[in-house]
Amino acid sequence: MRQPSFRSSSRPAIVIPISRPAAGQPSAQQATAPQASAPRLLDRVRGLLRASHYSIRTEKSCVAWIRRFILFHGKRHPDELGEPEITSFLSALATERHVSASTQNQALAALLFLYQAVLGREIAWLADVVRAKRPSACPSF
Repeated sequence: MRQPSFRSSSRPAIVIPISRPAAGQPSAQQATAPQASAPRLLDRVRGLLRASHYSIRTEKSCVAWIRRFILFHGKRHPDELGEPEITSFLSALATERHVSASTQNQALAALLFLYQAVLGREIAWLADVVRAKRPSACPSF
């Protein structure tokens, strides 16, 4: 049995010229190839949370709080920030945003994970943080 031919003998072959880069110039493939670099900060956070078997919801929440922290401080990298900036962010959550105590604790846990697990920095105790008030429980009769 004869194999089918993909070229028809009635049409001439089309030749596309390939331009070669000049000496010392990167080729088009090399110019557009992404550079292999270290993963971005939030990708590192996601990777560590997944490696630690946290849930997807926890991962999304943690990444969201870290993103809010970075935006709160004018898109500065958390490596440049320290305890005073963490304190100001958490205090602003309580005083300006009027978040609940559990919400503030969730933000604190995300920032502690960022600094301790991802960046490898120890954070001194945050004693100056204005804490959100927990609602007083009414006794039931």
